[in-house]
Amino acid sequence: MPRPTQAHMSRTIGKNKPSGVKDMTKRQMEYYMGAKLIEVGVDPKSAIYRWSVETQNNNEVWTYSAYWGNSKEELLQKEQETSNNE
Repeated sequence: MPRPTQAHMSRTIGKNKPSGVKDMTKRQMEYYMGAKLIEVGVDPKSAIYRWSVETQNNNEVWTYSAYWGNSKEELLQKEQETSNNE
């Protein structure tokens, strides 16, 4: 079975929460993602990271994604193609 080359983590946060709470949550997610990558044997510095935010009623769902190996190369290629088409 091939090893995974990406990881995703989501948190739901109230849209009206103070920015300090949101910043702390963001830092916690970044720390936890780095720790998980180390746990599975991936150097956190070798990965690239992307944030996405989806609004649901009075909440925001924040997703933090890490990509390494083949997934990293594929994502960078897609982003390059997208920026060339704009």
